[in-house]
Amino acid sequence: MVLMPELPEVETTVAGLRSVLEGAVLARVEPRRADLRFPIPVDLRQRLTGATVTVLTRRAKYGLIATDRGDMMIFHLGMSGRWRVDPTEIGTHDHLILETGAGRQLALNDPRRFGFIDLVRSEAWEAYGPFTRMGPEPLGPDFDAAHLAAVLKGKATSIKAALLDQRIVAGLGNIYVCEALNMAGIAPTRAAGKISRPRLALLVDSIRTVLAAAIVAGGSTLRDYARPDGELGYFSKQWRVYGREGEPCPCGGTVQRRVDGGRSTFFCPTCQR
Repeated sequence: MVLMPELPEVETTVAGLRSVLEGAVLARVEPRRADLRFPIPVDLRQRLTGATVTVLTRRAKYGLIATDRGDMMIFHLGMSGRWRVDPTEIGTHDHLILETGAGRQLALNDPRRFGFIDLVRSEAWEAYGPFTRMGPEPLGPDFDAAHLAAVLKGKATSIKAALLDQRIVAGLGNIYVCEALNMAGIAPTRAAGKISRPRLALLVDSIRTVLAAAIVAGGSTLRDYARPDGELGYFSKQWRVYGREGEPCPCGGTVQRRVDGGRSTFFCPTCQR
């Protein structure tokens, strides 16, 4: 099962990087190839070497690293990317090396090279192409039942497809949408525009609960995904339905799986309506 890091995995990654990079001087910045999914900025080394990291944060599934020079490096982990902290050796799939003045080392490891790195001016990061088309953060104050009711009004598409649309809400992926819909008791195939306001409120609460629990647990244990400290996340042990076809749902029903557009949906026909 090939799964990409979702919002909790990126949040956990940023937290792990923060403990090493925040306030640190970037003594060495070494791209080890010219491109990942997209070309690595040719001036990355020049603009970041010698700079001090001031802030690390996240937008949707993107990590943001700002410096005192007014530059911000944006990274996306793609399908299998992860940052390795103080690796014992540099491997074939370590495509970017960051070394701090204190001698700490970070390696961006991405075997499939579906991730990417970009560089923007810090004051203009909100105008970065992908960010201009994104909906609100699911853990932020702008994501509520009123927002969902407004953007889903009249939509015949399924609620699952709607929640995966980054223009509606940013950063949700397949795992946590399946989990939240099960927690809220909403069938993934239900027309998005036909869900009542009270059920949308329950869905918002379920999304927040599932994401918060996953962040506390350190993200889900994906085949390729590990936290920067090398520890695996443990949220997958708490999955209600994801990857559990044929097993019991918390309600006592049996988890089923369907495939839509090559993507698996796990749900319980007993409690999800």
